[in-house]
Amino acid sequence: MDSVGNIILYFVVAISMVVFAWMAVTTTKILRAATYLLFTLLSTAIIYFQLGFEFLGAVQIAVYAGGIMVLIVFAIILTHKPNDKAAPLAAHRQLIGVSASVCGAILLLAALFTMPLPGNVSLAEAISAGGPAIDMHRIGTALVGSEKYQYLLPFEAVSVLLLACIIGGVVIARKK
Repeated sequence: MDSVGNIILYFVVAISMVVFAWMAVTTTKILRAATYLLFTLLSTAIIYFQLGFEFLGAVQIAVYAGGIMVLIVFAIILTHKPNDKAAPLAAHRQLIGVSASVCGAILLLAALFTMPLPGNVSLAEAISAGGPAIDMHRIGTALVGSEKYQYLLPFEAVSVLLLACIIGGVVIARKK
């Protein structure tokens, strides 16, 4: 990720990922939310390809952007009318959602700066001490690795849980 083209591509994909994720959360039409989520998942696959994790990028496209999105769309169509609009949230519910999001972001940033990266150096220590350079490859390895302090196993466990929830939703919808 040293060339200018890769850096520009990274920022374009990162900005599009944030925009599509925001649109998926804020839209009132559920099929549009599923489409925006698809674009967010595809952007994630592009980031994996840029980090050099070709297999994980291919799995992201095949499993999540392909299979899981099809299941989500079928679950939506089976349980709701596609053109129904969701009722706007009450002000107190919006306040609860925003405060939960802010608390989650604070906890995520705290974990990001205190989590030990490979070499038992945290990100905050590496930034303040001018320690060993932490490149995108090391950060990607820390996020999708399967060793201690790496997150591939929890990532896959959450994906299996989401798949079980979708299948459960389809089964409940068919019993009605």
